[in-house]
Amino acid sequence: MVLYYASGALPTFLFEDYAVMEKIVVTFLNALTLTMILSLIALGLAVIFGLRGVINLAHGEFFMLGAYAVVAADYFLPSFWGGFVLAPLAVAGLGWIVERSIIRFLYEKPLDTLLATWGLSIVLREIVRLTIGAGYRYTSVPFSGKAHIFGADYPIYRIFIIGLTAAVFMGAVYFFLYTHYGLRIRAAIADRDMAGALGINTSRVDQIVFVIGAGMAGLAGAIMSPIVGLNPNMGVDFFAKTFLVVIVGGVGTIYGALGGSALIGGGESVLSTFIRPIVAQACILFFAIVIIRFRPQGLFQS
Repeated sequence: MVLYYASGALPTFLFEDYAVMEKIVVTFLNALTLTMILSLIALGLAVIFGLRGVINLAHGEFFMLGAYAVVAADYFLPSFWGGFVLAPLAVAGLGWIVERSIIRFLYEKPLDTLLATWGLSIVLREIVRLTIGAGYRYTSVPFSGKAHIFGADYPIYRIFIIGLTAAVFMGAVYFFLYTHYGLRIRAAIADRDMAGALGINTSRVDQIVFVIGAGMAGLAGAIMSPIVGLNPNMGVDFFAKTFLVVIVGGVGTIYGALGGSALIGGGESVLSTFIRPIVAQACILFFAIVIIRFRPQGLFQS
């Protein structure tokens, strides 16, 4: 045995352990990346849903437009970071226009709002398809390289995604829980009539929430643009996941968006490592249906 090690050979189980450890670390980081992106998209959707009962079916298209804002910035500015800053601002501005021109007239008509936002999602996809094209677009990664984490090499940009989305999410938590506007939003969610009687401008609250939700979806799209293929239908898949996140986590709750994202996004990412992605998605959908059946208010809703 001594001669075996001295000869420079290593036992195979060491390589097997290293490979297993590397796979565990990469799987965990991939799950964390998807969890944080989904929580960023889901937070705005969850608060809008909790505030006015509006399911914005165009929310996925806001995510898609954020990604394409980076493509536009690459063309006009030749700078990824220009698009990175432009995306949430442009999509938030579009969100304000949509809320003021369409949504505010339909708050008391949930079915009409559903149909209107569904129509808007189709229009936005077709505009992108006609102006930019239906083919896949790709943006460059702003910085390359890999970091060595617990024996695994992992792209630095994905670590940047985890850190940035976590910081933005914590900033949103602080805004909703500890600021004057956040208090007004929570009051309007808890009891809209009482909030109005106390002098809170609930119409302004609606605007703020919708704009923030749209901007966060646009930011998520910009963040994801270097690592996914961009196409006009990319928002549909993310919206489906985000909607499951909101239902599983609970509407109107900030931590529900994070917890639901961990269960839906993280769960799908982990399962996809061991089974076919389509089977993993089916398992997650079945899991969501079971939760809706036995806890319709969501796992993280009191």
